[in-house]
Amino acid sequence: MEKQQQQLSLAKSSRHRCSEWIFRDVPSDITLEVNGITFSLHKFPLVSRSGRIRKLVAEHRDTDISKVELLNLPGGAETFELAAKFCYGINFEIMSTNVAQLCCVSDYLEMTEEYAKDNLGSRAEEYLDSIVCKNLEMCVEVLQQCESLLPLADELKIVCRCIDAIASKACAEQIASSFSRLEYSSSGRLHMNRQTKCEGDWWIEDLSVLRIDLFQRVITAMKCRGVRPESIGVSLVNYAQKELTKKSSLWNPSSQTKVDLVSGSNGQEKLVVETIVGLLPVEKLAVPITFLFGLLRSAVMLDCTIACRLDLERRIGSQLDIATLDDLLIPSFKHAGDTLFDVDTVHRILVNFSQQDDSEEEMEDASVFESDSPHSPSQTALFKVAKLVDNYLAEIAPDANLKLAKFLAHQGLPEPDRKKLCKLIDFQKLSQEAGAHAAQNERLPLQSIVQVLYFEQIRLRNSLCSSYGDEDGGGIPKPTTIHQSWRISSGALSAAMSPRDNYASLRRENRELKLELARLRMRLNDLEREHVCMKRDMEKSSSRKFMTSFSRKIGKLGFFGHSSSRGSSSPSKHSYRTDSKVIERTCASTD
Repeated sequence: MEKQQQQLSLAKSSRHRCSEWIFRDVPSDITLEVNGITFSLHKFPLVSRSGRIRKLVAEHRDTDISKVELLNLPGGAETFELAAKFCYGINFEIMSTNVAQLCCVSDYLEMTEEYAKDNLGSRAEEYLDSIVCKNLEMCVEVLQQCESLLPLADELKIVCRCIDAIASKACAEQIASSFSRLEYSSSGRLHMNRQTKCEGDWWIEDLSVLRIDLFQRVITAMKCRGVRPESIGVSLVNYAQKELTKKSSLWNPSSQTKVDLVSGSNGQEKLVVETIVGLLPVEKLAVPITFLFGLLRSAVMLDCTIACRLDLERRIGSQLDIATLDDLLIPSFKHAGDTLFDVDTVHRILVNFSQQDDSEEEMEDASVFESDSPHSPSQTALFKVAKLVDNYLAEIAPDANLKLAKFLAHQGLPEPDRKKLCKLIDFQKLSQEAGAHAAQNERLPLQSIVQVLYFEQIRLRNSLCSSYGDEDGGGIPKPTTIHQSWRISSGALSAAMSPRDNYASLRRENRELKLELARLRMRLNDLEREHVCMKRDMEKSSSRKFMTSFSRKIGKLGFFGHSSSRGSSSPSKHSYRTDSKVIERTCASTD
């Protein structure tokens, strides 16, 4: 109903405008209908300029045709009115907002030089070539008008001419801007000042008004012309932010809203995401990694093609060392009952990072993956990613829906699963804070806690011996300290050994660990026996006698082999030697 009212109002305004410039003293002899709107005109001025109307009138000469319907006329009634004015010799202004429609309508009505000199077609073409194609903003305006004129605008090469003009103009602007940033250094060498703001990218905002298909063709042409990848990246970011931030849940990293992926608008947004991913420059750092994660979230939410998502994961994996924890927290948009965050996607990104080809940095084509920033050493990148993954695991660990197959750590893990997980931990490499936390963690298996306490004992013994050596021996460490230090650092030194020596060293360390664990087991047995005796004494004697016996027996116990006294802090040499022999025989039998 509303559409009909608009057509009626347009028809009334058209008739009113026609009455202002047509011949009032000559009655109309032909009526032309365009999209439901009628124009009462005269045959003579129309057939003198339009080949199509001339042919229609000639075909119906015998029937004295008085009404003609022009179907699918490009530009509609408003454009036809301009063409009719031209036939009547009425002046009007050709502009960037109507030149595309005039080119198309002149082709439809056959208003060419064949029927009249300086016809509408040649006038519009001249304006397009001499005025529009020399101005980037006007080219963008014409492309906007061409969106409703396809495919005819493509057939008339209006679109390709404007696209080539935009690409050439942008490239020329960047070259001129680059020359303006050239300066001489203190050594007399010519270099480009990268601190100065580039003024050649003012066109980026203009391109964001184009439809995605035309925007894609413009960016592709710019790449072929040699426009800088950084400028291409900024243009893609600007376009995506305008098109994809219309829905805050689509682009907001912190949003966890589940939306219906079958809605109509999501089809257009899906096309935008897939197109932008296909246009991304191959160079690293051409777009921010945060933008790549934003595209990935959108691709997951909109169920984009697998190739699109894998391409984004590969790009992110190649520069994962500069990502943040917020980047990795990709919400899961799957069925209810799934994990809160998309763990599978992050896992694939980590696989891409770990499987990077080392020779990638030494490719013959220096333009691929090059960047202005210095390349980070691989060890530094690994350290950053390892820290990032630690933070990520700590963030997703409380998720009750996270399965063991995806993450080997959970508060509700059964004992066999906890043992399986703890076998992957090298307790010798734990920091002091991590060791203290692990020793107090009741969920860890007993064997893991014993290992943590054992390495903490070695660390404490080494620090004490080092401090005593500084006081008594002028900084010379004790033999025990040297032995323990060698034991701790042997893992790092074993990398430089031969495989045979490395195997022997590992067997020796394993034997020493078994000895120490056996000693700890014996100490625990002694503690249990003393506990039984204390309970028996408690039942038989008075509280005073019990306290005396308790204090005397506590003084005999030393779980870590040290007491607060510096005099006699370890068991007697005879008992230590006897225990060692028994333990060595036990370990030899187990080996």
